[in-house]
Amino acid sequence: MSEGKLVLSDGKVFTGISFGAQTSIAGEVVFNTGMTGYPEALTDPSYKGQILTLTYPLIGNYGVPEKMQEQGVNTNFESEKIQISALIVSEYCEQHSHWNAKQSLGDWLKGHNIPALHGIDTRALTKHLREKGAMLGKVILDKDVELYDPDKDDLVGQVSIKKPIIYKPAANSTPHSIQHKNKRIILVDCGAKNNIIHCLLKRGATVIRVPYDYDFTKEAYDGIMVSNGPGDPKMNKTTIENIKKAMQNNKPIFGICLGNQLLALAAGGDTYKLKYGHRSQNQPCVQVGTKRCFITTQNHGFAVKQDTLDENWEPFFINANDQTNEGIKHKTKPFFSVQFHPEAKPGPVDTEFLFDEFLEKVRP
Repeated sequence: MSEGKLVLSDGKVFTGISFGAQTSIAGEVVFNTGMTGYPEALTDPSYKGQILTLTYPLIGNYGVPEKMQEQGVNTNFESEKIQISALIVSEYCEQHSHWNAKQSLGDWLKGHNIPALHGIDTRALTKHLREKGAMLGKVILDKDVELYDPDKDDLVGQVSIKKPIIYKPAANSTPHSIQHKNKRIILVDCGAKNNIIHCLLKRGATVIRVPYDYDFTKEAYDGIMVSNGPGDPKMNKTTIENIKKAMQNNKPIFGICLGNQLLALAAGGDTYKLKYGHRSQNQPCVQVGTKRCFITTQNHGFAVKQDTLDENWEPFFINANDQTNEGIKHKTKPFFSVQFHPEAKPGPVDTEFLFDEFLEKVRP
């Protein structure tokens, strides 16, 4: 194993040992405080363009599972490939052990040409990012590279599908899925995680997955789901305009993560970049108007400015740690969104009930 370096834009250098592909890469350096779930996290399209630091000290001990599909959608990964630019960990476990493991984390990364370093003090790196904020950086292995700012790229265009795909629920319906049979849901794919599709299918809905810049308003549908995705939400002008058009016909809209930001922008609100974002499976969110606090999965670097929305909108959830917005809802129309991931994968499924609330609003 060869030595490599993580170089931050402020000049700070961390030296480690390579266990992934022998290639240099640049991106935005961020951290995730989750304890498990790296196969799902690494394939989350919201991480496109980012060098991911995992704060849990031992990574790779349960290996990587094989690909499995249900109704044409992968069940073990959240997209068809690793989406991160590079991986940084404290200690890499070379000898993985798990009944469902197909290969090691290192081999998986090499197969997708993703560099990775271990032996780095991820605690010191995370403290540095918390104090200075998420910053640009580069992993140097075979050669030096220029710094790269993913927020200036059309990241959503890179991770979205190119043509519409229709997914139908399983024929062997359950009482749960029969309830929402024949409901046609547009999924605006801004980098959609696979489990969003699974959560809709298992409830009996038909999912029409469309590209992020596709004019879905001309389709026959009963409700709209706006997915998660990477980068600056303001880059997605066509998507925002399509959501604006869709809001005129009053059919239910449910946004997740980036979808929360896009719905806010379509409603005339504003968004901003967080200092270091929220990335983990342990973010506490309080449902506004209640004393209920849910532990949620999150992966975002931008947030909604609640006070920029007009009087027709109200906050849905608030982050219990820093009081940032975690969701919005319209006071009279069936539009709502959340900044966290109710579909989980990885993380707790405490807020999966939001899919039921959405589909209850949908009328086929």
